[in-house]
Amino acid sequence: MPSAFMSFISACLWPNSDVEGRGGSDSSGSGSGGQRDGLLWYKDFGQHVYGDFSMAAVQANNIIEDQSQIESGSLSTLDSGPFGTLVGIYDGHGGTDTSRHINHNLFNHLKKLQWNRWLSSISQKLFNFHKWKNVRARLCIGFCSEHQSMSLDVIRKAVQATEEGFLSVVSKQWPLKPQIAAVGSCCLLGIVCDGKLFVANLGDSRAVMGKLTRATGGIQAVQLSREHNASMESERRALRFIHPDDPNIVILRHNVWRVKGIIQITRSIGDVYLKKPEYNKAPLNAKFRLAETFKRPLLSSEPSISVHELQREDQFIIFASDGLWEHLSNQEAVDIVLSSSHNGSARKLVKVALQSAAKKREVRYSDLMKIERGVRRHFHDDISVVVLFLDSNAISRATATKGPQLSLKAGGM
Repeated sequence: MPSAFMSFISACLWPNSDVEGRGGSDSSGSGSGGQRDGLLWYKDFGQHVYGDFSMAAVQANNIIEDQSQIESGSLSTLDSGPFGTLVGIYDGHGGTDTSRHINHNLFNHLKKLQWNRWLSSISQKLFNFHKWKNVRARLCIGFCSEHQSMSLDVIRKAVQATEEGFLSVVSKQWPLKPQIAAVGSCCLLGIVCDGKLFVANLGDSRAVMGKLTRATGGIQAVQLSREHNASMESERRALRFIHPDDPNIVILRHNVWRVKGIIQITRSIGDVYLKKPEYNKAPLNAKFRLAETFKRPLLSSEPSISVHELQREDQFIIFASDGLWEHLSNQEAVDIVLSSSHNGSARKLVKVALQSAAKKREVRYSDLMKIERGVRRHFHDDISVVVLFLDSNAISRATATKGPQLSLKAGGM
């Protein structure tokens, strides 16, 4: 790059410092990791840029298919920000390949895309840089302000890059491991940055906020994510609209709606056998193969994304896979967090969900906890939970402080 261009970037990002050696930080984690108790993994308490958090996961399958992560600090490849916190819940099905792929790659894609976004913005504005010396300070302020924000486009492209990366994995492994084409994952993302909360979702994991109601003083549950499941009439209508020539695009079997009678979720990462017809054939297991070919993808990899301006009334957010929501309503989950200390709140949610699962199957909770993985799946699903507490004071000054650096993943049990 021209020296003048690099000098300008240096002045904006790292005043009074050299640009060399500032390519970014590893932020590979700080503080202790989680603990294990049998099939339960937990990190009872930690701190992120905007407050405290609690995290837990319990295994039911032979190999846990859920993966989850929390990342806090710089959300780009530069250690200058933007600063924020990312939470990811990845509920896999058919195996662990997809959820692990997301856990290992999505955040890196997001960081690179955030850097590219900022660099592209600068390139467009600095084409005539040598004439702008008198307004340099004003430009620095404008560029740095833009650099501290997150965008819907970056999130959407990060999800798509993760999808394309997994498709490449399937393509390479297909000849020797064709079953990988039938592995997929839901994907729930929450990103807090610059006073905003971004929620992106594919599948049926859920994000629920605990919001203070000033009139009553109570905490109300507010669902933030839109679920994509064939059990929802809106999703079935959408599929029929996209596939008007297929009367069997959704089928009701055993009182459960499924896409082509196979899968309940309507959006995911992976599940390539329902997106690319060339992978819906032998040597894929016959139970996954459709009798007729398809022209358009049967499942979507496009996330639904919403943006929320955070208010002082916003107390905390519960991010969890559907294994939790099968046993707890939104308000029940919020009330449990409200009645607990920050320390251990995610583990408390998992425990209450397991107590509910035991009650439904008419076994004692203590006996359920003795059941081994695999067999445990007959009683409940894998469950992953992150409770993100919001400090309104920290959010209001977020653009001025880095906060604690954090990188923590669960799901390696």
